[in-house]
Amino acid sequence: MPYWRLSSFYFFYFAVLGALVPYWGLYLKSLGYSALEIGQLMAIPMATKIIAPNIWGWIGDHYGHRMRIVRIASLASMLIFTMIFWVQGFWMLASAMILFSFFWNASLPQFEVTTLAYLGKQVNRYSRIRLWGSIGFILTVMSLGALIDVYGIYLVPSVIFFIYLSIWLASMTVPEVATVTGEHHGDSFIQTLKQPAIMAFLAAAFLMQFSHGAYYAFYSIYMEETGYSKSVIGQFWALGVIAEVMVFIFMHHFLQRIGAGTVLIISLLMAIIRWLMIGWFPDSIAVLLIAQTLHAATFGTFHAAAIHIVHKAFR
Repeated sequence: MPYWRLSSFYFFYFAVLGALVPYWGLYLKSLGYSALEIGQLMAIPMATKIIAPNIWGWIGDHYGHRMRIVRIASLASMLIFTMIFWVQGFWMLASAMILFSFFWNASLPQFEVTTLAYLGKQVNRYSRIRLWGSIGFILTVMSLGALIDVYGIYLVPSVIFFIYLSIWLASMTVPEVATVTGEHHGDSFIQTLKQPAIMAFLAAAFLMQFSHGAYYAFYSIYMEETGYSKSVIGQFWALGVIAEVMVFIFMHHFLQRIGAGTVLIISLLMAIIRWLMIGWFPDSIAVLLIAQTLHAATFGTFHAAAIHIVHKAFR
């Protein structure tokens, strides 16, 4: 198994998130966009995440060559992102974000399938590879926050472009692996969706994502308006993902001992506590630090358990 090649893709893919999620909203604010416009623009990558994986997933399922799809999507997202440097106005920027996020969101699901194919029956070790994505996020969010304090927020697009370039280069190093392709039976898929446990899981995943929407779009702006510097904001984000990494290292033991369903329930309870802490105590650094460590539950454990459930239920 090409452990380091797989890990390098995750490293750079989530390094982009380390620039986009904490700082893109601040960049948009610096361009003069309103809170409504920022919310709409930040929602675009999430919207294309619903559409793009289904289209590219259908292509991958029927024709195979998943790494070829990953490489094409990575190259296209990098090239299209250059539009950000010259477009002007809300609709032009929105169009650019739709295009580059459509290809960017195409690559990760296909790469996840490739990773799981390499893992085979050792799917519980997925978190050991995925943790490198978290490390990429941490290094980017901490270093970029410090750089922004010195050189300004307008550095963000250039950094994102070079990380996109690194994603494409990393994708070129991962060889194809045999995955299941061909005809799929829709009836079997629908029957699986109708299972009460699966319906409950999908509802829980929807609600968890829904709760994170405002966090991803406005947390950095919220912290900046509370009086924190870009470096401190970056450190808040990094702390959350450091906690996530610690969970990923030992996650396969948790799944084996208490089961994915129990992990999901605990994660949802921790999410309630986390959002209340951030909303009620923004001026307390101690409370915010505790809240950010709960990212280990609201994303880390939830994501790993969700991958485990999906892989088991939708083989």
